[in-house]
Amino acid sequence: MGSKLLWLLAIIITLTTAVQSQKKTCHPNDLKGLQNFKNGILIDTSYRLENWTGNTCCKWEGISCNNTTGRVTQINLPGFYSSDDSPLQTSMNGYLSPSITLLTSLEILDLSGLIGLTGNIPQSIGSRLPNLTKLSLWGNKLEGTLPESIGKLEKLEEMYLYENRFNGTLPQSLGNLKGIQILDLHSNIFSGGIPESIANLTNLEILSLQNNFLTREIPNNIGDLEVLKELDLSNNSLSGIIPSSITKLVTISIMYLDNNRLEGEIPSLLGLPSLRFLRLNDNQLTGIIPYSFGYLTSLQRISLANNKLEGSLPSSIGNLRSLTEMYLNDNVISGPIPSSIGQLSQLLMLNISNNMIQEPLPYEMASLTNLQTLDLSFNQMKISYIPKWLLKLPSLSRIYLAGCGIEGGISEDLKSTPSRLQELDLSVNRLKGNIPEWIGSLTELYSLKLQKNYFTGRIPDGFLKFTKLKELDLSDNLLEGKIPYGKPLIDFPKGSYTGNRGLCGKPLDPCKD
Repeated sequence: MGSKLLWLLAIIITLTTAVQSQKKTCHPNDLKGLQNFKNGILIDTSYRLENWTGNTCCKWEGISCNNTTGRVTQINLPGFYSSDDSPLQTSMNGYLSPSITLLTSLEILDLSGLIGLTGNIPQSIGSRLPNLTKLSLWGNKLEGTLPESIGKLEKLEEMYLYENRFNGTLPQSLGNLKGIQILDLHSNIFSGGIPESIANLTNLEILSLQNNFLTREIPNNIGDLEVLKELDLSNNSLSGIIPSSITKLVTISIMYLDNNRLEGEIPSLLGLPSLRFLRLNDNQLTGIIPYSFGYLTSLQRISLANNKLEGSLPSSIGNLRSLTEMYLNDNVISGPIPSSIGQLSQLLMLNISNNMIQEPLPYEMASLTNLQTLDLSFNQMKISYIPKWLLKLPSLSRIYLAGCGIEGGISEDLKSTPSRLQELDLSVNRLKGNIPEWIGSLTELYSLKLQKNYFTGRIPDGFLKFTKLKELDLSDNLLEGKIPYGKPLIDFPKGSYTGNRGLCGKPLDPCKD
């Protein structure tokens, strides 16, 4: 009996030793796939592939294996990584070998940010790498189309292919990736429409397709992406209306649809309590700004600029207590600015320029104590003078009031603004008289625009105090005499002074006796 136990124990030890020995060597297919990948790389500035020698690939840098089977499960060779706690940006120049699909147990493939990696995604990737959960190839020079077989990667959770040169249309098979949570394909050359099947990705949290050449309409069923948190379709050529189903995206936090060709009215956005960042600018949207905007109480930044929106600003915008930036410029918005705007205590940036706002500024704006930038240029308010309460706002440093019908001289209240002015635009108004000498006390100015007014006399020597000034325009006034010589005025082009009576001196021609 004892001899039988010893014999059985010997067999177990022998088998264990054999298995362990097997684990030390690389599976033939894995070894061939990795060797072919290495052979396709001509330059490796990280020198990680230098030690890929022998047949114990599980010990190679960037390679991980399954402890039981010994098969390769991960290739982690990103261009940006840490070595000895120091971040490094490296690159690999060469070709992505299609033999990578020989590693059939692969779960993670990360070759991101290698900068110089070229080639295509293998056509058989879906059928050969069925266990893949993460595919990260961003920041390379890969090209070609997305293979239809990519839809067979049923375990895929994350796919990052952005900042490459992929082209062609997005395959309908993307809709088969039921487990995917992040799909990021931005900054490529994809064309055609967004496949309707994308609405099948009910686990999707981030969808980034911006900076491509996508056309046609946003799928009507996009609202079926019930757990979507970030949607970025900006900088394409998408047309049609914004689907009403978008209001079903109850968990969405970021929605960027800007720089497309979208038209029609903005749908009611009721039921989006988590929305923080919204960009619909640079489209062809019409109609009014919905009253329901006031219910987006988590909203921090909104841009509706450069559309064809009309009507009045809804009083409900006063409910957006978390709002820090609002861009409504270049529309056809009319009527008054609602007094409720004074409730936006967190507002830093307000741009309503190039509209048809007709009424005076509401005094309630004096409550915007955090406002840093205000642009009301080219409306029909005809405010005649800059309100004193406006110049007392404690954080205001950029004021744009071009084309607002301001008359008289430059307000002396500008001398004592609580926040030092950095940009001031009073162009295309009815200002007259001399430009005051004290304007040189605004030493933090780096942009000053006074063109197309009726200023007379000479440019004051105080301008020489503008040590930070980078942009100056005094053209189309009635100024005369010599331009003060010295920096920074000597660096400005002639166009900054043209259209005056008789300015001369550097950078213009000298005065003639």
